[in-house]
Amino acid sequence: MTSPYAFTRALCRAPARSAVKGIRADGGPDPDFYGLLAEHEAYVATLRDIGLAVDVLDPLDDFPDALFTEDVALTFPEGAILLRPGAPSRAGEVDHIRAPLAARHKRLLAMAGPGFADGGDILRLADRVIIGLSARTDRAGAEELAGLLAELGYRAVIAETPPGVLHFKTGCGLIDERTILAVPALAACPEFDGLEVVLTPPGEEPAANILRVRDTVLVGNRWSATHALLAARGLEARPLPTDQIAHIDAGLSCMSLRW
Repeated sequence: MTSPYAFTRALCRAPARSAVKGIRADGGPDPDFYGLLAEHEAYVATLRDIGLAVDVLDPLDDFPDALFTEDVALTFPEGAILLRPGAPSRAGEVDHIRAPLAARHKRLLAMAGPGFADGGDILRLADRVIIGLSARTDRAGAEELAGLLAELGYRAVIAETPPGVLHFKTGCGLIDERTILAVPALAACPEFDGLEVVLTPPGEEPAANILRVRDTVLVGNRWSATHALLAARGLEARPLPTDQIAHIDAGLSCMSLRW
């Protein structure tokens, strides 16, 4: 298996004006569209600054959550997999990502159902891929996805996502190939066996959705204790604004497909 964060390319989608009506589990106010757009543009600019070739697809006004490209597919150097999002309002997004992925990958696999899987529940490690069961990823979907991953040469294991954690990666992210940043509820996750698990600082649980890209870790700009934690490990932390995307239950890993 290749490094889980030695990316060279990324695929994003610009937010549509309808994005302010994106899904959120607990209600709450709409994000500000221009603030959301600015956060997305800063994210894309950062990926490019790190050295990735980033393509940005046109917005899809009929699909408010379509800017979160990670949930509808998985991408690897060996190929891509079209997923089956667990939220019914997102199912149609898959048809709009199919052609862009086919143009960029030699192999394109697809889930057939009846199960569901969201990319936000998939954590790629150096030697395996963890599929987290959640409200958006069921066991049937996880098992089908594990079979598709095997076709691309990746071993998958299935984990339980704790209650109250929307997606598996809402509660954890990769610091390096052997180290996970996780919320306390995921500290004892059996599928982290053999890894060091570092807990999010108290009050900074939303910081768990970090994104390692090459030698840089992207992290929400409000989480100063997490910035210090990463710096103490000799890592370059790149703070990014996430206030608006947080209104629609999203984080840094959601906004791109990377390979």
